Amino acid sequence: MGKYSNVAHYQDFNELLGILSRSGNSYDMKKIQNAYAFAEKSHGDQRRVSGIPYILHPTSVACIVAEMGLDTDSICGSLLHDVVEDTPVMLGEIRKMFGKDVAKLIDGVTKISKIPYSTREEQQAENIRKMLIAMSEDIRVIIIKLADRLHNMRTMDCMPEQKRRDKSVENMQVYAPIAHRLGIKTLKEELEDRSLQYLDPIGYKEIEDALLLNEEEREKFIESIKEQILEKTKATIPNVYISGRVKSINSIYRKTIMRNQSINDIFDVFAVRVIVDNVSDCYNVLGVVHDIFKPIPNRFKDYISMPKQNMYQSLHTTVLDKKAIPFEVQIRTWEMHYTAEYGIAAHWKYKLGIGTDKGGDKVTENIERVKNMILDQLQTEDATDIARNIRNDLGETEVYVFTPKGDVLSLARGSTPIDLAYLIHTQVGHRMVGAKINGKIVPIDYTLKSGDICEIITQKEEHPNRAWIDICKTASAKSKIRQWFKHEKRDENIVEGKQIVDREFKRHGINLSDDEMSDFFRNISMKKQYNTLDDFYAAVGYGGIQLWKIMPRIKEEYQKLYVTTDVEAIKVPPAPVKRKKAASGVIIEGNDDVLVKFSNCCNPLPGDEIIGYITRGYGVSIHQRGCTNVPKDISKCEEPERWVSAHWEIETGEAFRSTLQIIAIDRTGFLADVTIQLSNMHIFIHTLNSRELKNGRAVVTVSIDVAGRDHLRGVISRLSEINGIEEIKRL
Repeated sequence: MGKYSNVAHYQDFNELLGILSRSGNSYDMKKIQNAYAFAEKSHGDQRRVSGIPYILHPTSVACIVAEMGLDTDSICGSLLHDVVEDTPVMLGEIRKMFGKDVAKLIDGVTKISKIPYSTREEQQAENIRKMLIAMSEDIRVIIIKLADRLHNMRTMDCMPEQKRRDKSVENMQVYAPIAHRLGIKTLKEELEDRSLQYLDPIGYKEIEDALLLNEEEREKFIESIKEQILEKTKATIPNVYISGRVKSINSIYRKTIMRNQSINDIFDVFAVRVIVDNVSDCYNVLGVVHDIFKPIPNRFKDYISMPKQNMYQSLHTTVLDKKAIPFEVQIRTWEMHYTAEYGIAAHWKYKLGIGTDKGGDKVTENIERVKNMILDQLQTEDATDIARNIRNDLGETEVYVFTPKGDVLSLARGSTPIDLAYLIHTQVGHRMVGAKINGKIVPIDYTLKSGDICEIITQKEEHPNRAWIDICKTASAKSKIRQWFKHEKRDENIVEGKQIVDREFKRHGINLSDDEMSDFFRNISMKKQYNTLDDFYAAVGYGGIQLWKIMPRIKEEYQKLYVTTDVEAIKVPPAPVKRKKAASGVIIEGNDDVLVKFSNCCNPLPGDEIIGYITRGYGVSIHQRGCTNVPKDISKCEEPERWVSAHWEIETGEAFRSTLQIIAIDRTGFLADVTIQLSNMHIFIHTLNSRELKNGRAVVTVSIDVAGRDHLRGVISRLSEINGIEEIKRL
């Protein structure tokens, strides 16, 4: 049987009582027993999809919460978390019987009602937004919700395959990153491993089998290591405890399957963990370990003097035994160990005001940091960005940067000086004009590395730049920049937003008068919570709305209200009669006032040879004649009558989107050079993405507006002047 069994995992009330009894913590047992009795009575004969009595689910969730050491109200909230949603019981009754804190927890954990959005992605994102609001009010809601999700994953085999996969993706994108930031390692790793089991069952099984195959040999090896360390420490270091640890399956998967490596290439697949009484003993054990075994260079990390952002502390070193077998040694105190396993939950007594240990300050500080990160997500007006933001901001890949005063700050990997400036303080970010790394001025798109000493240069009268939104990494920084433009530059935002909307509407063949525009957006805007058309324009202008994301819904609404969808109304005469100009700058032979749209597969530009295709209900789609979706011999295709001749108007006066792929030598400041060059040419940038290649090159994909093919050639020529560019091609 593997690390995580597929057998459904349910626990009853007696098991919960046993966990509470063994914990040594003080609980209001009468209140917990009353909560269980009330939940059992309320759920009655309800059963899970598997056929198991429903009451076993909340009891199992309560067991998980109890194992993390949470308080009485959290146990009661876990037992009652589904009562309000799945039974006739009202929240007021819970508040009257168990108090306002328990009711507040249940209200926060209760599953969000389905929202009638047009796409499933938006619906899920809005559910996450509402969940985060509840979490920000009481951090215990997060822990109970994580426990609820974990138990659902333990019993997911009875659910349809697609639902298992959907929940697993959500775990990887939202719940596991939150568990990581809260420091709850045991919960995070099990969530990831169980999700991987459904997302890539073959890859999971390969790693699981490899671990089981070497289990006996691994145990003998770890015992040998333990004996050697204990023999050397027993005379000088008291109470040394040593255990073995196997890396989580998901962690191994990321280093093997995704990087095409062998398990034998990973140094820390298994490790020994040494736990001692105090910090000085940690460093004494480290000296002993390095005396017995040969340390591998650049594989030592001191998380005691430089803790991770989720409060994790430990010494890590990778060494070789006498047979040159690499393994990792983790050295920590018992307090550090409980924090590593259970994070914020391990120190919950400090949150409740019990105890005066300085560790309580760290817990409170980290709780506030997580709350602030969650609140930053709530500023995101495009709900579909929330999951990506959480993954970026709360994920486990971090860099550690020093301020000139010696303070250590951790940020998401890939962060820039802009992100650091806004992490220090909002006003530092707003007034930033540059940055120094290790005493040298660097571009603002410089990627921070662990160990960098970063100084933010500010000027009192400065303010943010719109381009920073695309340069910085963290959702927190992006949100604060957008908020500044939202409040400080409303008039400019309205003008900018209206230009963007007009340009996009023309490109998509949407033609509305000012009066029609107001009526049209009254319904659309209500969904996005904008009271007036100017509010909508302002949101587009400062970046709160990414117009390209909602264009499909806007076009769908436009088609319903203003466009005839009768295919029979579009007739192709046997011979050209006259040329009529479409609003898009394209002339369709023999057709007057036909809706024209440009295909995304080839993005035709003025100057390209083009052809039109009559779609079913959506006008004429324009393609390049050489597009792969256009038959070489129209007469031999299935419906030749739907292909029509099309020509560009001599002077279109329109802007057209085109996408370029740029391959260049990877260097600091390259992306900024591309942005500046396009800005100097007054080119509107829709999207700009970059990624590193293995050969020391970088590839940049940029989507821009141009007037036509000749204009695009000029843009390519100017871009080619940038140092390091090897190839530019149109996609």
